[in-house]
Amino acid sequence: MSTLTLATICAALIWFALTAYAVLGGADFGGGIWDLLARGPRAAKERAAIASALGPVWEANNVWLIFVIVLTWTTFPIVYAAISTALFIPLTLALVGIIFRGAAFGFRSAYGRRIGAAQAWGYVFSVASVITPFVLGMIAGAIAGGAIHVHGQEVVANYWTTWTTPFAFACGAFALGLCSVLAATYLTAEAQTNGDHQMLDVFLPRAILAGAVTAAIGAIAALLARWEEPLVWQGLVGKALSLSLGAVLVGLATAGALILGRYRLARMLVAAETALIIGAWGVAQYPYLVVPDLTLQNAASPASTLTLAIICSLLGMLILLPSLWYLFVIFKIPTGSRPTETAASFALSLQEQEEEQCTTTPEDAGAESRPGGQLPNEAE
Repeated sequence: MSTLTLATICAALIWFALTAYAVLGGADFGGGIWDLLARGPRAAKERAAIASALGPVWEANNVWLIFVIVLTWTTFPIVYAAISTALFIPLTLALVGIIFRGAAFGFRSAYGRRIGAAQAWGYVFSVASVITPFVLGMIAGAIAGGAIHVHGQEVVANYWTTWTTPFAFACGAFALGLCSVLAATYLTAEAQTNGDHQMLDVFLPRAILAGAVTAAIGAIAALLARWEEPLVWQGLVGKALSLSLGAVLVGLATAGALILGRYRLARMLVAAETALIIGAWGVAQYPYLVVPDLTLQNAASPASTLTLAIICSLLGMLILLPSLWYLFVIFKIPTGSRPTETAASFALSLQEQEEEQCTTTPEDAGAESRPGGQLPNEAE
């Protein structure tokens, strides 16, 4: 195969991983958004429902982001260098948000409640869940914005204005809205599966409202693209028109499924809508990877490297996809009762045992080792 064909396959694998991260990881971010907005007497139950849905897989979805980074670095090194250089500030913010979000989700659990820090870590989790997808959306807008230039091996871009354009802000808001729609729709289906009508009444209207707001933001972003990013706009209404219209129609079908009570169908439709949106973005700026200087052909690694990357990626998928599928399935199996001891409670019991051992004096330990617990003098 030609280098261009191999590069196209690698780009398709990267876009597949981006789609998986958006569909799965985006719902995780959206859960944090709804966690932040939880108010009123049902707030605690809402947060418990969100934590229950995210708990088994709250960090597993980051494997797709790692896959994107490694494959881009290997197959399109100049693209990796250009993005990581020009967008160093937003990438750092996104990385910090991902780290704090993951850590906070763990620290606000049973141990966090025990030391009285659960609420503080809960705010960290929620705020990081809002900031991270917003910044990631801005990064996507900057990549398509045409302000990152590469001359030879030199990256030319303004570290601030490149990712703070109106179009980039609109892309960030759209990403935030899309994550909230994914999470609300998934949580609606989850509530139906669990027979929790109270949470169903909470998340169903949020899914419908968030979908409408996100559609409006998407329209604004498209209009801004028409004036600020003509290449992307021409692609959206040209070679990617079928994907663009498909995303609109599937979005309407998702709203219809929610209104008609077909919540599981809505969950599949909103995932398909997300995939169509990302697909439309990729096709719209094809063959550019970073507009306007880096294309599939001039940014690709040698054919031998691309071939090995494709083989390793496909072999890795044979392990990764069944593993993730099993992870999701095993934690969704209904159980009659919850275990009496969780990992958190087991860790706390170990800590308590260690504290008891630390408070035991050497003399007490020697006394316990003698018959009747007597000290040496008492035995004599």
